[in-house]
Amino acid sequence: MKPSRPSFFVLIALIGGLAIFSSTLSKTPVLPLFAQSLNAPPAEIGWIVMASTLPGVLISYPAGALSDHLGKRRVLLASLVVFATAPFLYLVIETAWQLMAVRFYHGFATAIFGTVASAAIAERYSADRAARLSTYSSVTIVGRSIAPFLGGTLISLASFGAVYVACAIAGVLALGAGLLLHPQGVRRQTLAPDGAVLAQRDHEPTPKGKLELPHFWASLATVLRDRGIMLVSTVEAAQYLVFGAIEAFLALYASSLGIPAWQIGVILGVQLVSIVFAKPLMGRVSDRVGRRRVILPGLLIGATSVVLLPVFPNVVGLSVLSLAFGLGFATVTSSTAALVADLTKDGRYGASMGVLRTVMDVGQSIGPVLTGFMVGVAGYASAFALLAAILAAAALMLGLLLRGVDKGAPERL
Repeated sequence: MKPSRPSFFVLIALIGGLAIFSSTLSKTPVLPLFAQSLNAPPAEIGWIVMASTLPGVLISYPAGALSDHLGKRRVLLASLVVFATAPFLYLVIETAWQLMAVRFYHGFATAIFGTVASAAIAERYSADRAARLSTYSSVTIVGRSIAPFLGGTLISLASFGAVYVACAIAGVLALGAGLLLHPQGVRRQTLAPDGAVLAQRDHEPTPKGKLELPHFWASLATVLRDRGIMLVSTVEAAQYLVFGAIEAFLALYASSLGIPAWQIGVILGVQLVSIVFAKPLMGRVSDRVGRRRVILPGLLIGATSVVLLPVFPNVVGLSVLSLAFGLGFATVTSSTAALVADLTKDGRYGASMGVLRTVMDVGQSIGPVLTGFMVGVAGYASAFALLAAILAAAALMLGLLLRGVDKGAPERL
């Protein structure tokens, strides 16, 4: 009797949890503090934070399109190799520019893995797509949630080097788990009493073979011409622009108030904990009531929490607002990827998710640089006000423009 193999969903969630834990531990709250210890000014710290998101702009769509044709497992394993090797490079960094280079290399891991894992789940599950994507995302956010607490503690008790050793251990474990992914996946069928197949899930769709350049560009053009996909991708970009900025500069803002590293880890950690619990719930709500009814309130919650950050400059106030921002972020992102999958035609899930990730990474790349510039010129209060205005503008744009997509969109829109 053959030993049972874990389902694809369980395995990809485990891998995602380890990989994202490793990735988050390398940046929250350690990255801005480590960069500051290398004498990097705020504007340069913004560029260092941006360096890891730039690969998403470059590689997300090619990775997604390749996974449609070559199979998801091969592309996922390539990203896991980067997760396993990048943390060791932080141990030999001596300058801010070296840190920027390592962050650029490390960024390829999350860019490839995030795109392909989301595409694989969207391809396998249709009836409960938002719930599955949100549950998977929440499992990965468990890793994100643990990382700030552990990172802040390791910095306070040991050193920056100890943080990156922990990153390396998690990255190697993720690669080891990735090797368990079966090339053809696992098939699970639900049968009726008469033997008829009622449902078949958790299978690896057959790769389409070699990807030729004409097909590559035709697939890209098809997705880019879809107004609905591009609109949702732009909203996601606005949300991640603010998320990336808060991730980088909330730690520095708290540090400027004299808050110690372990408490900064708590401030950022409660945000991620709120995402863990809220995202699966909001994904289920999205499957029932429609995507837009979930996304719009989330954007407004995020905008309100960010603009209030300078009003409560203490550990308790910042923790509460950080938690509220996490709830808003979870509410928005529980539905954006699922909505893009709903709008995808001809099974181009990898291509669609690649475009979503690319546009998202453009936003996340701009966020830290824009915020670093604003902090240097006008201070934290003005920077946070600008970020809140971006989320409010995204909500307004979605409310006004998505009406034109409603007629040809799925009912869950």
